[in-house]
Amino acid sequence: MDAEVCVRLAEGEASEGLAWESVPLEMLYAAETWRTFRWYMGQKHYSGSYWSSTQSDHVIYESRLELARLLYADFDRDVTAILAQPFLLRAEVDGVLRRHIPDYLMATTVGPLVVDVKPRHRAAKPEHAFTFAWTREAVESRGWRYEVWSEPPDAELANVRFLAGYRRDWLFEPDLTEEISDLAVGEESPPKTHGVIAR
Repeated sequence: MDAEVCVRLAEGEASEGLAWESVPLEMLYAAETWRTFRWYMGQKHYSGSYWSSTQSDHVIYESRLELARLLYADFDRDVTAILAQPFLLRAEVDGVLRRHIPDYLMATTVGPLVVDVKPRHRAAKPEHAFTFAWTREAVESRGWRYEVWSEPPDAELANVRFLAGYRRDWLFEPDLTEEISDLAVGEESPPKTHGVIAR
């Protein structure tokens, strides 16, 4: 698939028509949010910005589900950077020029991850499934990972949301944190009991 990407750089400058297969990853990581972020009376989705401890900055979201994905990304120690609406991807698919702006680009310890967030019932609709399919093909052609993320289990999300309140560097003494981390790494893992409490 021949695809190209458009990136918005600092101060509103845009680079358009860049070859997808060769655009530098560093450029994508440095990109500004592609779409204009706005609020208006009566809008149907819930927008806002989330203070990410991973970014040490605000990251935007356009729905409560996108906010949930940000919470999970911030909780994941393998995620080292989070960018919202990082670029516009264009490709000719079935003779028609298609366009798509992924919700997030994440830098991780195992390589880039491109994320689209969509409620499960909407992700299954043919028009969305089609967009996600050609986006996945383009992303994976670079050896990157791609995911369509939908609703997590309620209890799990509640726990992640609760713990998010404690991801604040100033709450913890760095020397003490490092000492505890070293002790935890040095301990042997408990035996696996397959649901039976070890005694």
